[in-house]
Amino acid sequence: MTSPRTFAVSWAEIAERDLAAIVDRLADASPRYAGLVLARIEQSASRLIRLPKRGRVVPELKAHGVAIYRELVCRPWRIIYRIEGGRVQITAVIDSRRNLEDLLLERFLAP
Repeated sequence: MTSPRTFAVSWAEIAERDLAAIVDRLADASPRYAGLVLARIEQSASRLIRLPKRGRVVPELKAHGVAIYRELVCRPWRIIYRIEGGRVQITAVIDSRRNLEDLLLERFLAP
């Protein structure tokens, strides 16, 4: 019996900055809550090791013909990623209460 395929999960620098900014903002009000959110987001992302296609294609990008980015929702945040061979690259962590289409288009479609 063969073991299930695993994928390496890595974080793009901009995604790390997104996550740090979220944690910093939350820590101003509650360091404990900030730590819980950090753990929850990191745990959600780590699950992509075994099931990278579990997330849906990002609807705002799909509407523009871009289907290579997927997302996991870890309310109220969206973890945006892409699968590249045997690797999953986390590309953004975005607050879903923001205007996502403008932000995603700027980030992923800019030349």
